[in-house]
Amino acid sequence: MVYRTKGTCSQQIHVEAENGVITSVEFIGGCAGNTAGIAKLVRGMKVDDVIRLLEGTTCGKRPTSCPDQLAKALKQLKSSPA
Repeated sequence: MVYRTKGTCSQQIHVEAENGVITSVEFIGGCAGNTAGIAKLVRGMKVDDVIRLLEGTTCGKRPTSCPDQLAKALKQLKSSPA
């Protein structure tokens, strides 16, 4: 799925999961090293665990962040028909 981010430097997140486990994450835009690191760290993790860990993370004075937007993307992925 492709998720269009809101309130962050990244513009999109491409995320795939199978059987509730993240198989691929790619951020388009944002801080390249940080987003690449996040993508590597969450690969192989359960979707629900990543949501729980990252949801609500802020970036400076912004009320959201790339990790928070990933949590939102994963919530949307969970609610999408298979």
